[in-house]
Amino acid sequence: MPSHSLARAEKKNLRLDDQVQFIRSWIEKPLSTGAVMPSSKALARTMASYVDPASSGPVIELGPGTGPVTEALVKRGIDPSRLILVEFNPDFCALLRARYPAATVVQGDAYRLRGLLETFVREPAAAMVSGLPLVTKPLRTRLRLIGDAMNLLKPGAPFIQFTYAMSAPIPKAHTGIKAESSELIWMNLPPARVWIYRGK
Repeated sequence: MPSHSLARAEKKNLRLDDQVQFIRSWIEKPLSTGAVMPSSKALARTMASYVDPASSGPVIELGPGTGPVTEALVKRGIDPSRLILVEFNPDFCALLRARYPAATVVQGDAYRLRGLLETFVREPAAAMVSGLPLVTKPLRTRLRLIGDAMNLLKPGAPFIQFTYAMSAPIPKAHTGIKAESSELIWMNLPPARVWIYRGK
């Protein structure tokens, strides 16, 4: 088999392995994993497109899972050494450390950002990308998360969140920050939308 065909087959097997691991994790803890399948390439690319590679500072990803958005960020031009990946699942943490050895992988609860990241974030972050299942959490938890995120980000830097819900995961009326959303991304299972929040 030609080397490019072999590489393509290996990548396909890797994606299948990720899907199996993701489904297993979702079955065990559906509210923690928040999705049945990893984000599609279309969703991952859309999320990464809101990150400016030229902006200095770390890029923080919350709930990277098996890393589809992480991969899109690297393809976007973000050096892996700038990535701080916050993941609750220890199996996903091990996988992320193996795939992105230059990145900083932090195992812990992303809903407790302030205490969790205070020793890792030494300058304001260029962006924060979230795959957390926000809509499963009480509103006060979501508001605390966005408040903590804005304190870690540069002024005007984006907090990028995807959701399967039709409404905003963090209601605009409660935040006092700017919010915009992408078009519905049909090439995802289920279809999803990306919300971008920025401090005023």
